[in-house]
Amino acid sequence: MHGLAALARAAAHPADGPCRCASGLVGVLADRDDGTVVRHGELVAKAHAPGTDPEAHRVRLALAGHQDVGGVFLPPLPLPRSGSDALDGRPVTVWPYGPPVAPDDPDAAPWEEAARLLALLHGTPPPPGWADRLPDMRAPAKAALAVDRMRRAAPDHPATATVLEAWRTVPEAPAAYRLLCHGDFHLGQLVRDTRSGADAPWRLIDIDDLGLGDPAWDLARPAAWFAAGLLPPEVWSRFLGAYQEAGGPAVGPDPWDRLDVPARALTVQTAALALAKSTAERRPLDEVEEVMIDTCARIAGHRTG
Repeated sequence: MHGLAALARAAAHPADGPCRCASGLVGVLADRDDGTVVRHGELVAKAHAPGTDPEAHRVRLALAGHQDVGGVFLPPLPLPRSGSDALDGRPVTVWPYGPPVAPDDPDAAPWEEAARLLALLHGTPPPPGWADRLPDMRAPAKAALAVDRMRRAAPDHPATATVLEAWRTVPEAPAAYRLLCHGDFHLGQLVRDTRSGADAPWRLIDIDDLGLGDPAWDLARPAAWFAAGLLPPEVWSRFLGAYQEAGGPAVGPDPWDRLDVPARALTVQTAALALAKSTAERRPLDEVEEVMIDTCARIAGHRTG
């Protein structure tokens, strides 16, 4: 954490001048297993997850800064000359700070803007010569990793068998689709690019799961929330309608032909992580986590019925 904070300061003040940033503009924004983020003034520094594939990370980082996706991703900033591109074996990156979606104002969530960004990303061909360099997007792999984590952390939890039964309904993801995908879309991956002025556009962040694959997986989390009753039908209709109107290729006339399997997988992933985390923290499941377990039970019951 100390090294990441020093990197952020060096990037924010490249001339090594005095720091006059207000205290509220300096601090830790996130510290999770999948990444640590520190803010300093108008930028943030991120230490990516331990075990990140260095080559895949470099390609993903280069793609985020490529002009072809300039209207989709918040682009990375150069590292300070005095900084390293890794800390304790973890890749580090620097980005402009962008205000995120307000978690306490769900009515203002930019669902249509998010849908249009995803449609633009999915419809953008890989830059010339990049198709063989880009890694697979990691959404299907992350679902499998969540199930493995649950097996290790909560083998005796009463709901584990239910989640595993639902997981058995999820077939292996086919490799038929090779489009640009975010790989871990949710509203927390949206920030405003305030460098563009007061009416700043929304941009996607987080490159860790970016790659080629089936774009239906980028719609799978909202689809899963809708199917579980957590996302109101009118919000889902706004999101899906905006995606289709923007020419998004992830779905056809019947969206669930493509969304059913990824949405089931994301339901299982969410439930598995809930069981793993609640067991580790020795706490009961919260209301939303219980809903996802119940949805897994419905998925499993449909299979066996």
